[in-house]
Amino acid sequence: MFWSLEILIVVGIIWGCTQISFMFSPIAIFFSTIFIPVLLAGILYYMLNPIVSLLTRIPLGKKRLSRTWAVTLVFLLLIGIIVLLATVFIPKVLNQLMTLANNVPGAINDGRQLLEKTLKEMNSQQLLKKIDFTQLSKKFTTNITDYANSFFNGLTSGIGGIISAAANAVIIAVTVPVVLFYMLKDGDRLAPNIKALLPEKHREQTMDLLSAMNKTISKYISGQMIECLFVGTFTAIGYLIIGLPYALLLGVIAGICNVIPYIGPYIGIAPALMVSFSHGGWLSMVYNVIIVVIVQQIDGNLVYPNVIGKSLQIHPLTIIIILLAAGNIAGLMGMILAIPLYAIVKVILIHLYNIYQLD
Repeated sequence: MFWSLEILIVVGIIWGCTQISFMFSPIAIFFSTIFIPVLLAGILYYMLNPIVSLLTRIPLGKKRLSRTWAVTLVFLLLIGIIVLLATVFIPKVLNQLMTLANNVPGAINDGRQLLEKTLKEMNSQQLLKKIDFTQLSKKFTTNITDYANSFFNGLTSGIGGIISAAANAVIIAVTVPVVLFYMLKDGDRLAPNIKALLPEKHREQTMDLLSAMNKTISKYISGQMIECLFVGTFTAIGYLIIGLPYALLLGVIAGICNVIPYIGPYIGIAPALMVSFSHGGWLSMVYNVIIVVIVQQIDGNLVYPNVIGKSLQIHPLTIIIILLAAGNIAGLMGMILAIPLYAIVKVILIHLYNIYQLD
């Protein structure tokens, strides 16, 4: 009777909330509006906070640099990097993206002709003589062409979406620096203020929990940024060595996709394989795979263990299951955020269990 009553109460509360959902919609809109700026500011905070802390420890005669001045110097450095990227790096990436978009139909046609030639040779050698490979390849490449054309037509025709995205980008560009400035300036005051509000009995245990969560997030974010930079840079260099077109753009895609553990490298190599096949055939694809395998092996055996190490302590099978579920629930953003959120929840549960054991 007790558990039946508890279940009925919970079901009644859930049903009641569904009937007054209009009351929660403004709250949902509020959190959805501030989510992206706070998320970006938080990522930048964990990337830049170690630099700010380092600057405040540097002695300047008998004094030290104040945190406000340290944050100001870091902001000036960040602005310089953004200006450099906007004037040198980003225009080249956008130029390669536009060139690739214009050459997609021709590249697909070249790839179709190469595929037909290869399949005809296989058919002439009577390897698979019962299958009409020519018709199969035409159907396959026609579908690819239709998808590519619809995608790029959507990009060019969606003026309303472009304007909306531009407006959102402007809002984010204005709010993120403000939020980031105050995070960096007053972030060190958060822990003492929280500690003062906690009951004395669990004060130290709770602060240990917050410290462990902070270290996990910091190590994961900084490590992922270093990993993405490494993978993107050396993949682009490898593509330049083998003479692959759009090497810079494909390297950027590989670096961004590397944010997603295990699955990311396979997503990042897909566009490069398509470009390789349309421009150099099977041999170019083999070179492409070799470059990616070398970069991923160096990353997995040298970069990842040193920059992230065992801070997550999550089994690979668990990561794959989490990624599949998060991707189905929240798409790409869910796949990116799922692993750090799981790591944080794991840290919380372990500390709560330890506190329970001590009590």
